[in-house]
Amino acid sequence: MSNPGIQAIVRDPDGAVIGLDFDGTLAPIVPDPRDARIHPDAPAVLVELGGLVGAVVIVTGRPAATVLEYGQGLEKVPGLVVLGHYGFERWEGGRVSAPPPPPGVMRAKAELPRIVDRVEGVTIEDKQRAVAVHTRRAPDPARALELLRDPLAKLAAAHSLVVEPGRMVLELRPPGMDKGHALDLFLAERVARAVLFAGDDLGDLAAFGAVRASGLPGVTVCSGSAEVTELAERADLVVDGPDGVVALLADLVKAIRHSAATGAD
Repeated sequence: MSNPGIQAIVRDPDGAVIGLDFDGTLAPIVPDPRDARIHPDAPAVLVELGGLVGAVVIVTGRPAATVLEYGQGLEKVPGLVVLGHYGFERWEGGRVSAPPPPPGVMRAKAELPRIVDRVEGVTIEDKQRAVAVHTRRAPDPARALELLRDPLAKLAAAHSLVVEPGRMVLELRPPGMDKGHALDLFLAERVARAVLFAGDDLGDLAAFGAVRASGLPGVTVCSGSAEVTELAERADLVVDGPDGVVALLADLVKAIRHSAATGAD
């Protein structure tokens, strides 16, 4: 593992923060987001890793409770923190803390059917503090996404929301927080000395930016797919989807254990 950021984590695991997206990174992308489930090997690997590093944090657009439900076994990861809704919500030690849902989300959700019902195969996902419009089940997902982009942008603006684009999804959510800001705050809180962040979608670019802006030894990892190339172009490492992410984390566990046993850098 020759990457300088990885080497820094291996040398000083107590000072390392391991940041991870959920969908597309720890869980394979599926046509219906309600069917998403964590990679079967991920919980056990994260339990081992959580016992070795300073912190493991999942930064996701999902509600934190959904990540724990779809990521069965994650609650056993030592010291795990889940920052849901891009950081507006926090799960730690079995408890969730969050501000009240913004009223703009509920108003936009009420108006969504008149927009999306015109496009075949489009589904709406209620995230409580955000609402997502998925086109993956449409006959032509990319075309459906383009047809909805402008009307959803206008709807978001009318209710003081922003649109977060993703892999065959457009999400309407409150402004003022993104994965980069959430990760930046977490790094400061933990007084981190090294950081890794792995993601798969455009929303993870902000977290990549936070890794680089931190000035810490760091590594950005793209959970690669054919759907999103921009993230891969900006990543230090590109792996093959959730399989590759889990394999990388397992290798990191082995490297940390080997370094501790041998005193090797």
